[in-house]
Amino acid sequence: MTKEWIDGLTQEAKTKQWKKKVRGLGYDPQPCVSCTTFNILAPIYKRLDEEDQSCRESQYRANWLTRNQRIIDRLLADHSSIICLQEVWLGNDELVDMYEKRLGDENYMSFKLARTNNRGDGLLTAVHRDNFRVLNYRELLFNDFGDRVAQLLHVESVVPFWQNQKRNIQQQSLIVNTHLLFPHDYSLCIVRLKQVYKILQYIESYQKENKLGPMPIILCGDWNGSKRGHVYKILRSQGFVSSYDTAHQYTDSDADAHKWVSHRNHRGNICGVDFIWLLNPNNYRKPLKTSWNEAVFGIIKNLLRAASLSEDNAFALLKGDSPGDYITYSSFCQALCQLGLLRHPDGLSSQETEDLWIQADIDGNGVMNYEEFQQRIWNPKSSEQPEENFEQVNNARKTKSGPVKKAFGFSVKDAVLFPPEMEKGMWPENYSLSDHAPLTVVFSPVRVPCTQLVC
Repeated sequence: MTKEWIDGLTQEAKTKQWKKKVRGLGYDPQPCVSCTTFNILAPIYKRLDEEDQSCRESQYRANWLTRNQRIIDRLLADHSSIICLQEVWLGNDELVDMYEKRLGDENYMSFKLARTNNRGDGLLTAVHRDNFRVLNYRELLFNDFGDRVAQLLHVESVVPFWQNQKRNIQQQSLIVNTHLLFPHDYSLCIVRLKQVYKILQYIESYQKENKLGPMPIILCGDWNGSKRGHVYKILRSQGFVSSYDTAHQYTDSDADAHKWVSHRNHRGNICGVDFIWLLNPNNYRKPLKTSWNEAVFGIIKNLLRAASLSEDNAFALLKGDSPGDYITYSSFCQALCQLGLLRHPDGLSSQETEDLWIQADIDGNGVMNYEEFQQRIWNPKSSEQPEENFEQVNNARKTKSGPVKKAFGFSVKDAVLFPPEMEKGMWPENYSLSDHAPLTVVFSPVRVPCTQLVC
C-alpha cells in the first residue's frame, strides 16, 4: 500500500479502508474485541466564532444535533465492543436520550457520569451485550481542581475465549474511561498526576476488595498529555502499553513522539493525547508509590531546567541556606514552594512531600547530598520497566513454585485513528466531527504467563 495510492483515495474510500481495519477483516479467524475512545467535544465548549468567544454550538440546536447524529452514525458503523466517550453534553436531556436510544437499539448497555459541580459534560461508556456482560460498575469522583471523574467497569466475555474438556473459560477485564485535566500551566502537572494515581490506586483496591484473579486492564480516554509527559511515563512505569504505539511498533523515544496526532486544542496546537492503555497480567509493575515519586522528581527537574538552572545551580537552589553541602528537609520544602509545587489545594500534600523526601534521602541520614540529588532528581535511571524483567520474573517464579501459571490477556491486533491523516501527524482541515479523532483498537485474547502476585 503506497503513499501515492493512499493520498489518491477519496474521503469515502478512506473511510471504507478505515472501517475494514476496525472490524478486523483479513485477520486470522479467532475471537476479537474492539474498543473505541472518542472525545466528542461538548457543544457548550465548541466555539463557532473565534472572534466571539461567547458564541457556542450549544446555542444552535440544528448544529449540535446534526454533528452528534453523525458521530453516532460513525460509532455504530464501527460496531466496537466497548465505546468510551468524553465530553458528552449530559446537561442536555435531548442529546443524552438520543445517544442512549440509538446505542440501546444496537444492543449496547450505557453508563453515564457527569463531572462534579454541574460542569455540564461528562463520560459515557457503552458495552455491547453480544461481547461482554457487566459484572460491576463503579464511579470515581476526584473532587479536585478540574472536577474530573472516571468510570470503572468489570466485564466478562459472553463467548468463551478458551475451551477445554472440563470447562469453558470467560475472559474478565477491567475497563476505565476518564478525561484528565488540561495542563493550562505547569503547576497543574501535579493535579494530573494525582488524577492518574487515584485511578491506579482505585484499581488496586478494587482487585483486592473483590479478591480478583489476574486479568487485563484497559484504560481509555482523553489524557490531555502527549507521550513526552509525566502521565505517559507513570503509566509506562506501571507496565501499561499504549495500544496504538504497540500496533504501529512505535517506541517511547522522542523520534516517535509526534508520529501521530489525535487532537487540535483551543490554542491551535495538534498533538496525540487520546490513548487506549493495556496492562496484561504478565507485565512487570513497580510499586505504585515508587512510580508516583519518580514522576514528581521528573516534574521537579523539568521546573529547574525551565528556570535555566545548571545542575550545580539547581542543587544550590534546593540547598538554600543549609549550613553544609547538602539539602535538608526544610530547604527542600522551601524550594518546592518556590517552584509552585506546594500550592494548595492542588499542590503536594504534607504527607506526599514527606514520602518524596524519604525516597530522596537514599541512605536515610536525614539529608540529601549531591550524589543523592543526581540519582533521584537530575540524572535518574529510566522509570520504565525493562523488557527483560518479564523473563526474569517468570524464571524466578518457576524456580520457587514450579511451572508458571497461565492467565488471560490481550494482544493488540491493530489500532487506527480517523481520519487517516491523523496517523501521519497531520490535521485535515475538512474534519468537523470533533476537535479529537476517534481511536479504535482491535484486541485478540491470548494466554500469558502470569507474573502478578495474585496468581
